Amino acid sequence: MKRRMGGTKLWATLGKQAARSARQFQRSVTDTVLRSARQQSTAVGKAVGQAMGKAARQALSGVVTPARAPVSRGGGFWEEGLWGFGLGLGHTQRRYRLYVPPGVSAARPAPLLVLLHGCGQDAASFAACTRVASVARDARWVVLMPEQSVQANSQRCWNWFRPGARGAAEAALLMSMIDHICRRYAIVGERVCAFGLSAGGAMAMMLGLRYPDRFAAIGSHSGAVPYSASNAAQAPRAMRGERSPDALAARGALAGRRPPPLLLLHGADDTVVVYDNATSAAALWLDLLPAGSPPPAALPPKRIRRGTRRAIDVFDWQAGMRPFLRLVKVEGLRHAWSGGAPGQAFSDPTGPDALKIALRFFR
Repeated sequence: MKRRMGGTKLWATLGKQAARSARQFQRSVTDTVLRSARQQSTAVGKAVGQAMGKAARQALSGVVTPARAPVSRGGGFWEEGLWGFGLGLGHTQRRYRLYVPPGVSAARPAPLLVLLHGCGQDAASFAACTRVASVARDARWVVLMPEQSVQANSQRCWNWFRPGARGAAEAALLMSMIDHICRRYAIVGERVCAFGLSAGGAMAMMLGLRYPDRFAAIGSHSGAVPYSASNAAQAPRAMRGERSPDALAARGALAGRRPPPLLLLHGADDTVVVYDNATSAAALWLDLLPAGSPPPAALPPKRIRRGTRRAIDVFDWQAGMRPFLRLVKVEGLRHAWSGGAPGQAFSDPTGPDALKIALRFFR
């Protein structure tokens, strides 16, 4: 009880909490697909059949706005692969896309960013949404983009809301994929970071809690609090900020280890995964420090606005000379990737570039 009261007092300084009127993210994905289908149904004859057939295939794929396979422009290369256990795709294997910038070699290894898409996306659509190749090329990061299968979740959501055996198995599969990439390419082993959107953000935090020694830092963009739901029925309430995370389960995953530094980026007007999730995740992270650890120092908040981009409020906690926790609140942003490409679902081109913000923190 004391921990909960302390967390409440801590976050009172962050302003009014986001509205709690949210609907389930899975419903948001479905509504988007159906709206697209209705718009296409205004055509007649053969065009109608073709458009509706495309919409149906799109709905079955679990991807709201499909994109072509990413291609390299200006150097570097993309690779597509399959990794996992056993022979069938199902729950045991996942596809992935990998971007390697130019010049990476044993003599010049690069850090690795694991980038996890949200519901209604696959690796190709997320690559298009985030413009990951151009950002990673300039910053010189190798990027691994695992892809959730429709067999594991019909809308391609990472199963953050099943943190028990199923969520643990999914995290273990992702960790084995990361190990595979680290063995195959010239990766700086102590500079592996994970960042995700929505369900991908929650899964990134689960990876950080289960394998804290393997990640230099973790990031979540518009993600729900890890360990705030234990089944699909509880997920919508957790996303609305109506469930507290199970700190005991999170401590069990850490097993006495220190959580890695965390970046939280969240839209102030998100009604799918409300902003409360970001403040709750930050409070959880501060609460998970091992007993006897000096508390991180809270730095003065900063408000930043560049040009016509959305303004952000930045809250930092620092452990010694190193950042431990950063919370970035994006003014007016709903449930979308900040600074994303136009024409993609869950993308807001008017926000500051989320990937650039993340890579600055990870550096």
